[in-house]
Amino acid sequence: MTDTSAATLQAYCVKCKTKRDLGSPEPVYTKTGTPGTRGQCGECGTSLFRMGATAAHDGIPKPEKTERPKRKKTKPKSKAKSNAKWRNIGKLVIVESPKKARNIGEFLGDTYTVISSRGHVRDLLKSRLSVDVENDFEPEYRVPNDKRDFVKELKAAAESADEIYLATDPDREGEAIAWHLVAAAEMQADKLRRVVFYETNKSPVLEAFAHPRTINMDLVDAQQARRILDRLVGYKVTDLLRLKARKGLTAGRVQSIALRLVVEREKEIRGFEPVEYWTIDALLSKQKNTDLEDNFKAGLLRINDRQLARSANDLNKPKSIALHTHDDIELHLETLNQSQFVVNDVKLGKRSKKPSPPFTTTTMRVTAESKLGFRPKKSSRIAQQLYDGIEMGEGTIGLITYIRTDSVNVSPQALEEARQYVQRGFGKDFLPKSPRIYRTKEQRAQEAHEAIRPTSVTRLPKQLEPFLTHDQFRLYQLIWQRFVASQMMNAEYDTVRLDIKAGLVPDDMPYLFRSTASQLRFPGFLALDESTKVENDEISLTAEIAKNDYLNLHKVLPHQHFTQPPPRYSAGKLEEALEEKGIGRPATRESIISKLIDSPERDYINSEGRILIPTDTGIRVVDLLSEYFDVEMDYTYTARIEDQLDEISEGKTDWRPMLDDFYQPFKQRLKNAFEYMPEQDMGEYVGRTCPACKAADLVVIYGRRGKFIGCPNYPECRHTEPFGKPADNTHTDKPRQIAVEKVGRPCPTCGVGNLLIKHSRYGKFIGCSNFPKCRHTEPISTGFLCPQCGSAHQGEIVERRSRKGRLFYGCSRYPDCDFTVWKLPDNLTRVEERTEHETKKESALT
Repeated sequence: MTDTSAATLQAYCVKCKTKRDLGSPEPVYTKTGTPGTRGQCGECGTSLFRMGATAAHDGIPKPEKTERPKRKKTKPKSKAKSNAKWRNIGKLVIVESPKKARNIGEFLGDTYTVISSRGHVRDLLKSRLSVDVENDFEPEYRVPNDKRDFVKELKAAAESADEIYLATDPDREGEAIAWHLVAAAEMQADKLRRVVFYETNKSPVLEAFAHPRTINMDLVDAQQARRILDRLVGYKVTDLLRLKARKGLTAGRVQSIALRLVVEREKEIRGFEPVEYWTIDALLSKQKNTDLEDNFKAGLLRINDRQLARSANDLNKPKSIALHTHDDIELHLETLNQSQFVVNDVKLGKRSKKPSPPFTTTTMRVTAESKLGFRPKKSSRIAQQLYDGIEMGEGTIGLITYIRTDSVNVSPQALEEARQYVQRGFGKDFLPKSPRIYRTKEQRAQEAHEAIRPTSVTRLPKQLEPFLTHDQFRLYQLIWQRFVASQMMNAEYDTVRLDIKAGLVPDDMPYLFRSTASQLRFPGFLALDESTKVENDEISLTAEIAKNDYLNLHKVLPHQHFTQPPPRYSAGKLEEALEEKGIGRPATRESIISKLIDSPERDYINSEGRILIPTDTGIRVVDLLSEYFDVEMDYTYTARIEDQLDEISEGKTDWRPMLDDFYQPFKQRLKNAFEYMPEQDMGEYVGRTCPACKAADLVVIYGRRGKFIGCPNYPECRHTEPFGKPADNTHTDKPRQIAVEKVGRPCPTCGVGNLLIKHSRYGKFIGCSNFPKCRHTEPISTGFLCPQCGSAHQGEIVERRSRKGRLFYGCSRYPDCDFTVWKLPDNLTRVEERTEHETKKESALT
């Protein structure tokens, strides 16, 4: 008979996921003699077991206790293999890039083992703030899952190594990576050596290894402070935007400032009111010369000793006058057509044009964007390849110096090499008496760094072209020419200025015209670039004109102008504007701008070619942040933060008090925003009820790959549709209406779905609404007939995309017709204008 007290025992039920009373308890002993009670769950009947002796075990014979066999402890095979792999490795070198690891290994020889960390091995957690603001801003670092195996290998290698050389990049980020490597792999301090080099070539690398140093903790602290600042602002303000506005929105300490620049420029453009103004030119020649080729233009400069506005900037000058309408110039045109023109003064002069300094990170990206069409992200990627090294016949060679710099300093050795090349290639006349020394405009520039330059000017672009890709060659040629030109003489011009008076009689000439001309006398640095076109004015004509000579008037030319708004930013110009305001660093600006442009989930900026146009979402986010975080969104304040970070890197300031000074007032503004910021309806509604659940209106959803239409009741309802253009339907009271753009005909493949205009990252196309069951696609027609096919087989011109995403136009009958153009020509025939005869003829042939 069992003990009734055992009926009150409880055990955990795996099915009910809670403790339950033991039903039908039965006292038992295990094979090893351990007492327990077996029973069933009273709710679901699952078998339960509870360890421990009870009063019911007293009447049951206890079995003899048997010992469990002890298991042999063996070391994991992976660890044994790992230790064997790194046994007797000698000197260990750690770099960031795998390509750089191969190159440096060639320079150092067999006594060194070179491995790559592939960037950071330890970082703040992505899932949470990972900063203890209550404990003096202590960061919480973690080794990412994809780096754990590498860190284990690195730890084994570090234990076996005699010396450890940390050869990460020579900036704050590289210094921080070296520090994280030491902490993650628990390296011994007496083995550590920090080496820094700015060229990936044998001589500078060996020089750096001959003079190692310790890790600069001031640089590490500056990087930590920047990282924590960005995390505090980014995570906390992002949570605010997602709570008050919509999911997918983000904010950042520098990201939001960059977005503000784009938004303010857009507001300036939208609010711009053009002002009309007119200028007057005169087509003149020498009085005895009737040759039309010797005519020259002179622009009206003054009327009655008052300056005439000839540009938008002149309109704001208080003493200038402007001719705003055609009525304002009619009287002057009538007078000038009857006036005499006489030379009042002839002034001969000279003008010099100086070469530009060598590239910094920003100037390289801006110039590559304007001359080569490279976006900053592409420029950085190709420049990194040139810095890491290119495989050539003589081995792997780094072609340019370190690419993240805001300094224009150049080493004396590089200056001397450039001067020798100029003297050999162009002669002494092209070489300045002393080297040109450029000063950095950026106050916070790291002068220890050099400008971006070729590692050797003797490596000519044409000689390296067989070893480089097309884009690598173009960027290297740009960097090489910029550096060599910076050490050449100025270009010299001869100039002539003619002041010409006009009036009805010689005693009363109220109009003053001016004509200027120039001619290249000495090319200087312009001789370096064969593609540079030197345009000379007709100086030979004006040089023969003397003071008091009368001139023939051939024609008076009035010109209508309108003031223009400032241009929109491109990615390169936005980076340049950030640098001018002292915001960000060369290593961070490009990634910040890329986040704004390349993130469909945020939907802050649309990129049309190179032009950046903010969306309505971007404008509303900037307005919200400017209202509630006016201090953090201030350009001057953000630049002052950069100054404080520089002081930390120089060892003048401690990073923790600096963070506290920033965070305390920011925390108060954040609390105020959470409390008083009204909820923003930034949802984009389609204006139709979800056809699947019929319980909610369809909305536009922002995903990683762009917009699409979906049901807000996700995940209960998973209905989605492709995204289309805004429609005119306003039958709901929602703020914005979006509709799918329909073609108006059924799918010719399946006959079930309707054709829709769809959007992809490569542009628009026509596809079936029954996707993925039907994968029918068509290019979008322009509505014009192909001019190359002929009347019998005329196809239509359709939109196409190149491999790089560039829009061009081609014939719908490709490859039978290979007509392609980048821009549609004029006078094309529309499809509906095709004659009845041509249609019948084409049908018969088909």
